[in-house]
Amino acid sequence: MAQSRRRRLGTGAVALFASAALLAGCSSGGDSGSGGESGSSGGGSSDATQAGIIGDQPEAGDPVSGGTLSFAGFSMPSSLDPTKTQPAGSTGGTEMANIYDLLVRYDADKQQYVPQLAKSLTESDDHLTWTIGLREGVTFSDGTPLDAQAVVDSMNRYTENRGANSQQFKAGVKSIEATDPQTVTVTLNAPWSEFPAVLTFGYGMILAPAAYADPNDFKPIGAGPFTVTEFAPARSLELAPREDYWDGKPYLDTLKFVDIAGGQPRIQAMDSGGVQMTFLRSPEWVTAAKAKYPGFYEPLNAADVLQINNREGRPGADPNIRKAIALAMNPDVINQRAFGGDGHPTTKVFAEWSKWHNDVPAFTQDTAQAKQLVDAAKANGFDGNITYVTVNNPVSQAIATSTQAMLNAVGFNVDVQYTATVTDMVKRLYVDHDFDITYSSYSISDAVPFMRLDAALRSDSSNNILGYNSPEMDKLLDTAQHATTDDAEKAALKAIEQKIHNDVPYLNLGWGSNFVAWKPNVYGAMPSNDGITLLGNTWIQQ
Repeated sequence: MAQSRRRRLGTGAVALFASAALLAGCSSGGDSGSGGESGSSGGGSSDATQAGIIGDQPEAGDPVSGGTLSFAGFSMPSSLDPTKTQPAGSTGGTEMANIYDLLVRYDADKQQYVPQLAKSLTESDDHLTWTIGLREGVTFSDGTPLDAQAVVDSMNRYTENRGANSQQFKAGVKSIEATDPQTVTVTLNAPWSEFPAVLTFGYGMILAPAAYADPNDFKPIGAGPFTVTEFAPARSLELAPREDYWDGKPYLDTLKFVDIAGGQPRIQAMDSGGVQMTFLRSPEWVTAAKAKYPGFYEPLNAADVLQINNREGRPGADPNIRKAIALAMNPDVINQRAFGGDGHPTTKVFAEWSKWHNDVPAFTQDTAQAKQLVDAAKANGFDGNITYVTVNNPVSQAIATSTQAMLNAVGFNVDVQYTATVTDMVKRLYVDHDFDITYSSYSISDAVPFMRLDAALRSDSSNNILGYNSPEMDKLLDTAQHATTDDAEKAALKAIEQKIHNDVPYLNLGWGSNFVAWKPNVYGAMPSNDGITLLGNTWIQQ
């Protein structure tokens, strides 16, 4: 029997996105996304393939108050406005969630969306209405009430300012209304299986009206457990606990977020006690951290991808050239040369561990067929030249040179061009579309399989850097979005993967993970989607 999507709810039942994916895929310091179907996770255990808290830790005992917790994130936010900073775990999501809270949190153990700042979240029988019930007596840090109208206004501002996922939200939501002071009613144009997920990201971070009253002077005022005491954009953030937080005053005296570039330096800071928590993505550093620290592990499909520019005038406009690229590549080579063998190479969209795994065939390297396709393209006027654009760090260099060698071997002439900064690369890829191929990450969790595929592949998506335009794919994405059972969604995602296999708009290279590690004496962290971690109930055993 097909499982209803409603059972996943708790009993209470632009280039921002693009640059975040780019940071995840090609970060400075070599802490990139990771790219078989199996591999060693480190620590002498089998590979973890389900999101959840892992690792050994002493019994907690009773919570104690006091102390400072320092968190080394993946990339510090340059703004605390959720519409101007990608609210994902790797790019400011944890920082902002602890200021604004989240309406809904994803509980990986229960595999359910559970109310957090909200009191309840319920879906109508026809899947067209979601009702958000709010807790009584909750206030923002400036003392004003968090009521239904404040939620509606905050959400509308997020949409108007084109925050991440707003394009999908506008297409899917017919109306948002404050139907009484403690109730928000969201009416959809059609069923949307992943609607609760948007409430775990930017739409769930509710701002006080005073935060944006002056468009030229944003103030980080929210209903979360902490308030801002000091913020140096892209460098550091210091937070203080709220006495009047709805879930009780936090145990910590101070919460600090610090910028430490690279996975190895972040682990060294954990080892020395300079920080007590950190966010890691690159497989070698996830492996190293899992061997000695507990934390929240989240496997991710399509963590390594080779983006191909499909636009007219580019080599990738020819589907046979895209297929030749796919047939020339061996993800195992990249895993060995860039990740020291700690990655998870696969050309499948949904890896073997995923609940959405299917029998769509994987690409396997076939250099003879790839060369035939390149030769045929050259006979039709293709000059063989391809431009590979990437940032300049050791991991990105290893990926680029490995890719270059494999493509050159079948007749391409790959010119690797390094950008000076990630900002330059974002402009070149997402604004100018001046590239033929590049390495990046989609980071698709099993909890939210649709949204990032939609952002990457829908014809009119502002985050579709591929230039891929397929009305058939758009219809398949609609089917996945509107699925109301697991069986229906799995069938829709299989059809999407088959279309990707047929058209090769991009090539999957491997799956990877997020790992939020903490010291063994840190307790009470509450993870949500994408490594976003709520720390209002976190405490340090002295």
